[in-house]
Amino acid sequence: MTDYLIGIGKRIKEIRKDTHRTISEIAKKAEVTGGLISRIENGRTIPSLPVLLKIIGALDVEVIEFFKGVTHANGAKYIVSRASDNSSIEKEEAVGFNYTYIFGKQISSLGFETVLLEVRPNSKRDTVTTDAFEFKYMLSGECYYSIDGDEVLLKEGDSIFFDGRLPHVPINKSTVSAKMLVVYFFI
Repeated sequence: MTDYLIGIGKRIKEIRKDTHRTISEIAKKAEVTGGLISRIENGRTIPSLPVLLKIIGALDVEVIEFFKGVTHANGAKYIVSRASDNSSIEKEEAVGFNYTYIFGKQISSLGFETVLLEVRPNSKRDTVTTDAFEFKYMLSGECYYSIDGDEVLLKEGDSIFFDGRLPHVPINKSTVSAKMLVVYFFI
């Protein structure tokens, strides 16, 4: 997975240089520091999913186009964001409210759909494919997500983002239902 994420840093640098923009310009637009962009580009740090999507938006490319140019050495097919990576954000005059930033996407010509999925224990389903990039956020419980033969354990607060054209299916090996918010970004 690290090799895939290092490929993301290289892709950010490639797009930034191809469009003749500085690290400072991208950082300001993405609302992050220039040092963070530099560390990501050079493979010294890995961004959380929300930060990565802000940077992609700042590069003025669609998520689909960004990931088409990402190369990776170990064949990773998804990005997992753990609950510990989520960050609190402050809203003006929002006393008594807690906003947690978990995912962002600038929508232009990309359609999207949001659903709530409950996966009951011992449920069975063959793998499926969709014509969408998929973002899954675990609301409660835990389940494994099988993506093109790989299994990733997702727990409450974790999220995963992947190309739905790869065969995938959730697998609940626990004794309680798992609930997740699903956002499909149609290609």
